[in-house]
Amino acid sequence: MSINLRHIGIVTENLEKSLKFYKDILGFKIKTESFEDRNFIDHILNLKKSSLITVKLVDEKGGIIELLKYDNPRGKPIKREINDLGLSHFALTVDNLEDVYVKLKDNNIEFISSPTLSPDSKVKVCFCYDTDGIVIELVEHV
Repeated sequence: MSINLRHIGIVTENLEKSLKFYKDILGFKIKTESFEDRNFIDHILNLKKSSLITVKLVDEKGGIIELLKYDNPRGKPIKREINDLGLSHFALTVDNLEDVYVKLKDNNIEFISSPTLSPDSKVKVCFCYDTDGIVIELVEHV
């Protein structure tokens, strides 16, 4: 059996704001943008009268982040703590964490921590929130 991670899906309140973060600031490129078929989405997600736009963003190595904007049914924001059960965060590898940290801070991105060298001195790591409060781990191999 072969299993590979396909993508990470993020429901967003404001698609334009999320695109600015992932595309303009972090450098992901738009792969596809589409209005999803209501009947298909309602069936596979057990929804009623859904209205969904998806934008798939790709990094230079083919990793995909899928932004999902539901106009119907509308989701509600939730505040998760990093240690709550379930998905806690996802990680991105970066070339220069200090530069990324400064760029994100200059764009008013909130951080949990500043870049910190791991105890084994193999990586520098910090955590921030995206525009919808999703926790992202940023990692630089040193």
